[in-house]
Amino acid sequence: MAAMSVIGIDFGNESCYVAVARAGGIETIANDYSLRNTPSCVAFSGKNRILGVAAKNQMVTNMKNTIYGFKRLLGRKFNDPQVQREIKMLPFKVTQQADGNIGIHVQYLGEEHIFSPEQITAMLFTKLKDISETALQTIVNDCVISVPSYYTQTERQALLDAARIAGLNVLRLFNETTSTALCYGIYKQDLPSPDAPPRNVVFVDCGYASLQVSICAFHKGKLKMLATSFDTQLGGRDIDSILAEHFCKDFQSRYNIDPHTNPRAYLRLLAEVEKLKKQMSANSTTLPLNIECFMDEKDVHGELKRADMEAMCAHLFKRVEKTLRECLEDSKLKLDDVHSVELAGGSSRVPAIKRLVEEIFNRPVSTTLNQDEAVARGCALQCAMLSPAVRVRDFSVTDIQPYSLKLTWDATQGEEGEMEVFGHNHPVPFSKMLTFYRSNPFTLTASYNVPPLSYPTTHIGVFVIKNVKATPEGESSKVKVKVRINLNGILTIASASLVEKRELTQQEKEEEEKVQQQQQQQQQNNMDVDQQADKKDKPDQEAQANEPPAPEVSMDKTRRNSDADDGGRGARGSAPSYSSRILSWFSSGDDKDENKGKKKVPVRNVELPVEVHGFGLSQRDLDAALEKECKMIAEDRQEKERIDARNALEEYVYDLRAKLQEDDQLATFITEADKEALCRALDETENWLYEEGEDCQRQVYSERLTRLKAQGEPIKERRMEFEGRNHALEELAGALQLAKKGLDLIKASSGKDNKYSHLTEEEVKKVEKAVQEKWAWLEEKRVILAGTPRTQPPPVTVAQIRVEKQSLDSIVLPVLNKPKPKVEPPKEEKPKDKTAEDQQKNNQNSQGDGHAQNNQQPHEDKMDVE
Repeated sequence: MAAMSVIGIDFGNESCYVAVARAGGIETIANDYSLRNTPSCVAFSGKNRILGVAAKNQMVTNMKNTIYGFKRLLGRKFNDPQVQREIKMLPFKVTQQADGNIGIHVQYLGEEHIFSPEQITAMLFTKLKDISETALQTIVNDCVISVPSYYTQTERQALLDAARIAGLNVLRLFNETTSTALCYGIYKQDLPSPDAPPRNVVFVDCGYASLQVSICAFHKGKLKMLATSFDTQLGGRDIDSILAEHFCKDFQSRYNIDPHTNPRAYLRLLAEVEKLKKQMSANSTTLPLNIECFMDEKDVHGELKRADMEAMCAHLFKRVEKTLRECLEDSKLKLDDVHSVELAGGSSRVPAIKRLVEEIFNRPVSTTLNQDEAVARGCALQCAMLSPAVRVRDFSVTDIQPYSLKLTWDATQGEEGEMEVFGHNHPVPFSKMLTFYRSNPFTLTASYNVPPLSYPTTHIGVFVIKNVKATPEGESSKVKVKVRINLNGILTIASASLVEKRELTQQEKEEEEKVQQQQQQQQQNNMDVDQQADKKDKPDQEAQANEPPAPEVSMDKTRRNSDADDGGRGARGSAPSYSSRILSWFSSGDDKDENKGKKKVPVRNVELPVEVHGFGLSQRDLDAALEKECKMIAEDRQEKERIDARNALEEYVYDLRAKLQEDDQLATFITEADKEALCRALDETENWLYEEGEDCQRQVYSERLTRLKAQGEPIKERRMEFEGRNHALEELAGALQLAKKGLDLIKASSGKDNKYSHLTEEEVKKVEKAVQEKWAWLEEKRVILAGTPRTQPPPVTVAQIRVEKQSLDSIVLPVLNKPKPKVEPPKEEKPKDKTAEDQQKNNQNSQGDGHAQNNQQPHEDKMDVE
């Protein structure tokens, strides 16, 4: 069962897909509406939350309380230009909070609530988790969630916070294009060997809200991302907006109505033009658009053909071309180096985009992948690889970081004060070691070298290295800081340590020897694991921030999966350490020439705490959001139970009344007076349900249902008894006839050779007595039942009749089916001469016909000779 809990989530702007890794492969899970995609919608009512498909279905009627498009708001401030663009298209209320963050206003449980985009995302994840657990019949914890490759660290951290609120353990945030590449490559059996040139494949993912293009190099058992480019404001919804704008102008001129003034009408128009766009992908003729009672009770009609749509969206397609060429240029590949082009994403079905891709790469596009589900399936595969519960074919994945990252610090002693740690398209995950000389705690500030596309700030976060002190001689201490960009694409300080020189006591020397022995043993045991990790993860490089040249080089043999342990949160309070907690002693290699011939001065690494600022929600905010989510889940469950109880009462009223009005159902099993009284009670209950009983507690509905059942169930039972009685009586009568026939055979048989000769007289009398008693009981009850009206409880139930039959069978069957005791044949003596053997053969041939027939078959006799 543990293997079934490995899931991958494709979190899209419009809809989500969930895939699961099973023993038979990867499959996409269907939700409670038997659909494979779940809309990214969260709605609120006076009583509960409405999530997924149900939320989208009531979007038009509950517009101000239905939240969608929140993926574009994650990890951003209210004043962000992208946020300002988005909220103009959203019908619900969005305001700025005291800390500059986004607040989404909804009416929930009869009062106004304000939620953050992270909380709304967590609600959707709660629904996806529930769908998975229902489909798999097991608890789901571990998952891999897809993110756009252009997501910044703040957006990635916000998504991790949302998953944490929903109770999900994220093993990795997986770039969407990399996920698609993994889904493509892991099933390919014909990939080139490691020493051959790679197979370079272009992946074009045009979704609902953005375009992502990547180029990936495949070898047997591994993939490496070479380049990625994107346009964050180009997707299917942009085509929808252009078409909607065209029809707005058309309707304004012909019908004198402006859909912009009516948000509900504009939502309906967007839904219709999306359907029209999909039809145009398969049809180049003029297609109609009709909406009944659109605005001011007017029906509207329009038409459009594909050529006109492509002319209107020509500027969008130029941006597609620019993004494709950027990616090819970044990869430093020639067109001849590209093996094939794979399409993914719903909007890649637009014929104009397909043509563009074919023209630029000079080859036909391929659609071997499921364009909608490839990302979710790749995430499920990655989750299976990272989870110990599932065994998957080894496949190495090397991703890239799209933005260059730098660290800055307070410059001392003529330092530069900043350094680019990871450049554009740098492999991920990766670690580097920086060495500083400091006598006091110091601060490292992480930021982007160049402002990310469509993100307004370059600042990432601040790391404070604490407990740094000068050496006993008053000099600056040597501090080693390990900087890592982890599996989630998030920059962290993996560890910081102070290198101390000091004389060892005798006890410390003994400890040093023990530690060295343990390390040697561990290295021996983990040699294979380390070698494999080194192949996957390049050696860490140690950059000297404050030292002269001749940098030290250290090998980081940490397994790549270790980054998933903290869910990518980095350090909250103190950084996670991948080194041993035991203080390791080693001899200093500094100033070898000076110390030649001298006693080596021992040193030790002392772990330093790292304080982190500016990465996602604080622990306090996380705990508060988690508590609120759990409370809302409990309220949703209570409301569901209340609605189920109300529906059960309503269903019982309608069902019972319908059956009472039909003669062949229940009408003949109740007196006319009782029927009238019961129908009055049913009518009263129905009226109560739609008036003062509209909004009662679950217990009230349950009590009313119990009272109604006390009147209605006896009628149903009388009908069931009536329908089942004849069959039960016939079964008993049939069993009695068989028993009587058996007795007749016993009496008719005589002699030792009949089949009942082994039965005792006592057993036969016992059967005769039982048959007589049951016949008498059956005849008596038949008479009583014939005189009992249908409207009264039957004096004899079907269950009682079956008990009598079981009682008869328990007496009769063991006797009639009693096997004859086996007669042991006489022991054969070895024939002394030929005459004795012949005599025995003659005796055998003289027995019954069956034996004679068998003996006619030729056979060879054998004899033992003494």
